[in-house]
Amino acid sequence: QGRQIGDAHAAAALRRGGAALVAAQLLGLAEASTDLSVAFARERVQFDRPIGTFQALKHLMADMLVRTEVARSAVYAAGVTLDDPEVGDADRAVAAAKVTATEAALGNAKTCIQVHGGMGYTWEVDAHLFFKRAYALAPEFGSVDDWSELLADLLDAAG
Repeated sequence: QGRQIGDAHAAAALRRGGAALVAAQLLGLAEASTDLSVAFARERVQFDRPIGTFQALKHLMADMLVRTEVARSAVYAAGVTLDDPEVGDADRAVAAAKVTATEAALGNAKTCIQVHGGMGYTWEVDAHLFFKRAYALAPEFGSVDDWSELLADLLDAAG
């Protein structure tokens, strides 16, 4: 026989806190992928000008920045609601943070490899590390589907 060390409320709080921390890590990966892409686009020259001046790459990197900033807002909101539950619904905030940060990290890691071209797949560029870490962290404390479903249920219940 075992000894009970917690209850469902404690398990839910642990899952919420863990998901918020993973969301913060994923946010960092999203930002690092963006920074690496922008730095490379500024220094890599093709057709006598930096590749960052080409409109297609500008759009890709603008999308990376938008994903990162949306995730940053959600992660900050989750941190605030976990710190002070009277500010808002922690379950909703953490679910939004986990979903947006996961999507930002995965999307930005893929785009980072794309911006780097063939070099993005090599060991010499850190893009592959961001890609692997994002995919490894994404399912921790619940998948995007789990958190999206919870968020939808919470929003539906709120009316």
